Amino acid sequence: MSEAIEAATDAIVDTTYGPIQGRLKDDVVLFSGVPYAAPPVGELRFKATQPHTGWQEVRSATRFSPAAPQLPGGGMTDALPVKWNEDCLYLNICTPAADGKKRPVFFWIHGGAYRTGQGAIPWYNGAQFAKNGDIVVVSINYRMGALGFTNLRRFGDEFESSGANGTLDQITALNWVIDNIENFGGDPEQITIAGESAGAFSVGTLLGSPRSEGRFKRAVPQSGAGQHTIAADITEKVTDCLLEKAGVTSVEALMALSADEILQVQSEVEQAAVKGEIPDLGIMQPFYPAEGNSVNPGSPLDAIKAGASANVDILIGTNKDESTLFITEAYDDEKLRRSVKRYGADDALLDVYRQCFPEASATELAVQIQTDHSFRVPAVRLAEARQAHPGKTFMYLFAWESRVPHLKSTHALEIPFVFNNLKSAGVSAFIGPGDVPQNVADKMHEAWINFIRHGEPGWDAYEEDARLTMRFDNKSTLVKDPDDRKRQAWLGIR
Repeated sequence: MSEAIEAATDAIVDTTYGPIQGRLKDDVVLFSGVPYAAPPVGELRFKATQPHTGWQEVRSATRFSPAAPQLPGGGMTDALPVKWNEDCLYLNICTPAADGKKRPVFFWIHGGAYRTGQGAIPWYNGAQFAKNGDIVVVSINYRMGALGFTNLRRFGDEFESSGANGTLDQITALNWVIDNIENFGGDPEQITIAGESAGAFSVGTLLGSPRSEGRFKRAVPQSGAGQHTIAADITEKVTDCLLEKAGVTSVEALMALSADEILQVQSEVEQAAVKGEIPDLGIMQPFYPAEGNSVNPGSPLDAIKAGASANVDILIGTNKDESTLFITEAYDDEKLRRSVKRYGADDALLDVYRQCFPEASATELAVQIQTDHSFRVPAVRLAEARQAHPGKTFMYLFAWESRVPHLKSTHALEIPFVFNNLKSAGVSAFIGPGDVPQNVADKMHEAWINFIRHGEPGWDAYEEDARLTMRFDNKSTLVKDPDDRKRQAWLGIR
């Protein structure tokens, strides 16, 4: 009998809330749908995460929990409607064996613009990390959208964390892992937090939050950094809009709405934001983590620059053509110029991109400019904010291009390469026809394993004199300052 089968046969593990039973899946042991906090329902809606009351009998942890409340998404990993419930604070653990052995832990936060997604997406299956790297993988759900990030502090101290409850959920899950993961074969002192898109925004926010300081050793923000939070005064304007759309003036009336009604109001607020009806919000999404509370006192990037998480090692990077996933309509020169102005830039920035991409259409230029504004430049700024601190930073650029027309190196495409899950459901539709690019997945998966286990992915750290960046492609190469002209063009532009 194999070690995994033996482990699965006896996979009843004690947790701080009660015993749970896992199962054997993909030759590793999986515990799914594990509660890490009390259900945030009823009187706990919009309030800080609370401890679970626990259970006495062995609880089955063999099925994934529902996702957090969400509207159907349009992304690569969340295109179909999902089963959701307001009772959503659960996590999943994939381990080689629940044997008490102290293995490194990979703590994964899903993406989805803080409005869609879940930890159970097949692309996030941690079995390959467990088998190839002897690593324990944890994936989590957390409150999103209006339920996770509406700032209701005006209604009393019990709502102090309300604009950042989704982030507080993530910290609570992290604390649960610290308290329990040794029973699942993990080491609470060897935790790497990681995520993609909003999951990477979350990693950047946790790097700057005093509530998570010292709770992890390494971090991997994939296509996201530390600039995706909203100043407190602007979140108040989002709240004004939400209350108006909901037709309520009191928190009691807001609490009385169903989750479906909250989602409908959330959608109306998002539409108002697109139309520019929320003052000073700009191009930000309305339900991103709020600043001005105990979870996010201020800008995470400013906190990181000042020394938050100074000893944490970071592997950070982006994809070459992130925004092909988001830009679905053709641009002409006038529309391109308007989009550049929305970023607070002018024709000087546009001229640089025209020089860098002389054969590009207006639409292709829009893709590159939005990619850099939303993802690449924030990643570089986070790396440079840490230069005076002892923690090492390593930079990558995912450049392998999908064979699907127009996608290129699109947003989220690197995920199945990192997890070595190129045969997971839905992946083939995005990598396109032809041979599976296993050589690229092998290279990335190995780099992530090396970083999770040793803090070194296999190339030298990012320093401002060279800005070394690993460029992952059919032939992966280490390049020096690959974005020099574009990077300098963004200086002084928020």
